[in-house]
Amino acid sequence: MNPIQRISGAILTPAGWVSGQLSFDSRIVAIEGEAVAAPRAGQPLLLPGFIDLHVHGGGGADVMEGGGAIDTVARLHARHGTTSLLATTMTAPRAEIEHALADIARAMAGRAAGAARVLGVHLEGPYLSPDKLGAQPAGARAGTLAEVMALAALAPIRVLTLAPEIAGHLALIAALRGAGIRVQIGHSGGSYEDGVAALAAGAAGFTHLFNAMSGLHHRAPGMVGAALAHAEYAELIPDLLHVHAGAIHAARRAIPRLCCVTDSTAGAGMPDGAYRLGSQTVHKCLGGVRLADGTLAGSVLTMDQALRNLVAIGIPLQQAALHLSTHPADYLGEGERGRLQAGAHADIVELTPELAINRCFVEGESLAITGA
Repeated sequence: MNPIQRISGAILTPAGWVSGQLSFDSRIVAIEGEAVAAPRAGQPLLLPGFIDLHVHGGGGADVMEGGGAIDTVARLHARHGTTSLLATTMTAPRAEIEHALADIARAMAGRAAGAARVLGVHLEGPYLSPDKLGAQPAGARAGTLAEVMALAALAPIRVLTLAPEIAGHLALIAALRGAGIRVQIGHSGGSYEDGVAALAAGAAGFTHLFNAMSGLHHRAPGMVGAALAHAEYAELIPDLLHVHAGAIHAARRAIPRLCCVTDSTAGAGMPDGAYRLGSQTVHKCLGGVRLADGTLAGSVLTMDQALRNLVAIGIPLQQAALHLSTHPADYLGEGERGRLQAGAHADIVELTPELAINRCFVEGESLAITGA
């Protein structure tokens, strides 16, 4: 059994802020103190560890590389407060996807020291619209239940992105829901009606809302309109490049459980330069990452910066934490993550009052933050 550790500060619990002490080993043992309306001046801030539903890379490594790349990715993001994540694939030939899934399964079998917990796979592609690839490489095609289940046998697919307007995909959504896989609508040129039909068939959310999907027009609401009108969950990339601050506020008013994600690539945590994203070369510069033609190609966002961005545009810290931790945990059915309460995993982020990472604990393990 791990020794009991104790840290003090302003603790964000499901019931609100507590000024006091949090005791834990691999799980939270107790939270003691007094309820307060807001953190006191100068106090360290203790938040639930961040949960990222959409991670392609970081620290110079890309999930599709295999060969231990996921450990590098998970360590980089842990240093920025991400305590668990979904390793996210790209459109590729089946053999390349299988290669990546084998590495993800290995990482899931035993969390590497200093790394975030890999909770499973987000299969983003190849079941996308060829007209809305964004930075996904060519090779989009219709999916089949047999293929998805064969891939899921290699590593647990927790989330799968598809374009619902592709022939056969509505029936696939219903079948995947029955198999326990959350289907997200994304990389889609479909209509509002296609989006509504996909939600009725069992789709659970939307992938990187606003990006790589048909936009909102008052006479053709598109996939964005379907999300804003009907979704309970949706991803959003708050790097302030992919989505304007005003659109973030609109999404928060419309979608009860918005989940902020990084959609990060190998360039996260690295200097400017060329990096891999699946089979493609992307370029990090000016705070973003792009294909040679200028198309945004994922991000170099980390979750601590996502938190600071949300607060900077006027979202209260307590609400911002829900988007980074509790809503993603609830979406995945991870009731013992994404919240600071007795019995939950000791996934804890300690921040300075200025929202810089001070310490991060993954299942009670204290991680080195130097150079984060």
